[in-house]
Amino acid sequence: MSTSVAPAKTLSPLWVWSFPLAALVFLAVSFVVTGANAGTELADAGPVVRWLLPIAEIIENFAMATVIGSLVFAIGIVPRFADDTRRRASYNMAHAYNKEQRLKNIGRDEYPGFTRLMTLASAASVVWTLAAIAQLVLSYAEISGRGVSTSNSYTDELVSYITTITAGQAQATTVIVAAVVSTLTFAVRSLTGLLVTCGLSLLGIVTLALTGHSSGGDDHMAAVNSLGLHVLGVSLWCGGLIALAFIARSISGKDAGTGTVAESARGEKTASSRRAPMAVAVLKRYSMVALFSFVLVTISGIINGDLRMYSWANLVTAYGTLLILKLALTLVLGAIGAAHRLRLIPQMETGKVSGLPGVWQAIIAELIIMGGVMGLAVSLSRTAPPKLEELPVDASPVRIITDYEMPPEPHVAEWFTQWRIDWFWVALIIFLAFVYLWAFARVKRVGGTWSILRTASWLVGLFLLHFVTSGSLAVYSQVLFSAHMVEHMSLTMIIPTFLVMGAPITLLLRALEPRQDGTRGPREWILRLVHSTWSKVITNPIFAGVNFAGSLIIMYFTPLFGISMRYHVGHEFMLIHFLLTGYLFVLVLIGIDPIPHRPAYPMRLVLLIVTLGYHAFVGIAIMHGKALLLASWFGNLGRTWGGTALEDQQLGGAIMWGMGEIPTMVVAIIVAIQWAAADKKLSKRLDRQADRDGDAELNAYNEMFAQYSEQDERR
Repeated sequence: MSTSVAPAKTLSPLWVWSFPLAALVFLAVSFVVTGANAGTELADAGPVVRWLLPIAEIIENFAMATVIGSLVFAIGIVPRFADDTRRRASYNMAHAYNKEQRLKNIGRDEYPGFTRLMTLASAASVVWTLAAIAQLVLSYAEISGRGVSTSNSYTDELVSYITTITAGQAQATTVIVAAVVSTLTFAVRSLTGLLVTCGLSLLGIVTLALTGHSSGGDDHMAAVNSLGLHVLGVSLWCGGLIALAFIARSISGKDAGTGTVAESARGEKTASSRRAPMAVAVLKRYSMVALFSFVLVTISGIINGDLRMYSWANLVTAYGTLLILKLALTLVLGAIGAAHRLRLIPQMETGKVSGLPGVWQAIIAELIIMGGVMGLAVSLSRTAPPKLEELPVDASPVRIITDYEMPPEPHVAEWFTQWRIDWFWVALIIFLAFVYLWAFARVKRVGGTWSILRTASWLVGLFLLHFVTSGSLAVYSQVLFSAHMVEHMSLTMIIPTFLVMGAPITLLLRALEPRQDGTRGPREWILRLVHSTWSKVITNPIFAGVNFAGSLIIMYFTPLFGISMRYHVGHEFMLIHFLLTGYLFVLVLIGIDPIPHRPAYPMRLVLLIVTLGYHAFVGIAIMHGKALLLASWFGNLGRTWGGTALEDQQLGGAIMWGMGEIPTMVVAIIVAIQWAAADKKLSKRLDRQADRDGDAELNAYNEMFAQYSEQDERR
């Protein structure tokens, strides 16, 4: 029975517009019911600005999500070239990585769905840029209480808003990001280039999280991170659905080709890949993205909403009512997605469901409901939450500087009871743990083997990472340089050792099934990145060692230290940098995951000793320093317990010097053990070869010396 879907019965691209139309309808109704968009007596820019600003916000959100969704589909869900959809299942995607194959790509016909995705991404990025400009101008008009004007004074004030005010700077950054992404979507076609473009588009999410009204309040870090995760999930979910609706006809029908679907045989310890209609393959891949996004959107939305309210009683307010309605519609979308994954897609695959009455009709419903959710989200962002978000008039110095009150003096108990959850790291840690355990279970299910000790090492590393980023170290690192240094050394030397010993890349490569339809799935992207020029650079032992040691000077003796402490994005970047720097260094020394080049064991020990000495040198320099590294921060907190800021900094230098000893010794022991094991394997291999050839190599070696001896005697 044919499982193809006739193009005439699939979803029309015009249905994409149901998303923003539904958003505008829900926005207007919610404004009328709640009165959230009513004018004020003080500094009111007028009804035109009050209505155009949320409309511009909806269009910007719609366009940004469309760009992200289209790029995600292009780099991992839909094939780039048409002939790949008709290749045999034995086609080896590894051939696509060499230079010769890249040259062969020139002149090949693009897959129609890929072409439509890039057209959609280009058009949406232009709309995103224009909408971001409109929102920037209208936001200043609302803040200043003046209508939009072309006068010189108004223009000067707008420029001042962009250059001196944080909100204006973030919105201007969004305009720049959208413009750059727009340019790249017209110029780039390689999958690696599109991956970079997609990464740049995610910067729009960062600026949106920083400028959202929920980024204030008592827990600034939790508010910003939960909002950022929420927008990320919405962008992947909504943007993917829009992209899916736009290319529905291209992936359906007789000429759409087939895609690879990974299956695990029931009751058998085998896994295989098989061909299925392209629509089925694309829907299955998107359903995984949608499931991840649904969980992320739901949990982050609940967390962010809770930060804005004092108690359950606030649910009866206008803000609480909108929040409940938004959550209810999100759960409805989750139910529709579950029906997609559990019933409609399998029925479509077997031919029981096809055309508009089946899967595509459900997608139309999702588009309309999802548009309504976005309209409610914009309305919610313009509704005052029950909990005030402004900084108190009598705020303490530490609250002004760090956004938090001074924690209690740390005794033994406080190091285990003081927590400040960083939801970005929590989400990342849960994701990494889930993926690793899934891969472990899959390898076991198909009859493979994997060390339980490596699994335990990975999980211990993630637990320590959670403690360092959300536990007492995260709390006290804001007010104590010594605690900050413990955090730093843990991220660069202790945690990476556990994570590297977990060998996650090797495990994933064993668990993931290769795709053979021209798309790059997770396995293909891992291999592509492992063999890339970038990987050759960052895993080079010299670069890894210089990066590991040199970043100390760059971080602590340049203005970068102040930026990383004062700004939320800078702080998260600092933590990521510490972790990745340490991970790459330890990976080069003791990792088993594939990298382009791993140095010989003597070189590894030399590299370890040199970096240890450099760490000690910097630690001693800080320990004997007489000036605060960041006096405007640590010197103005008003801390009434513990030693002075300078004494604490000197303690931090001693910690840097001392904490490097034990992890370095452990890594050195592991290197020695691996060296001995490698020599033992080499010895066994040589013994087996000697048994096979009668010790020909040794005999030839002895014969060579015998000839030299005869020559000497003749002389």
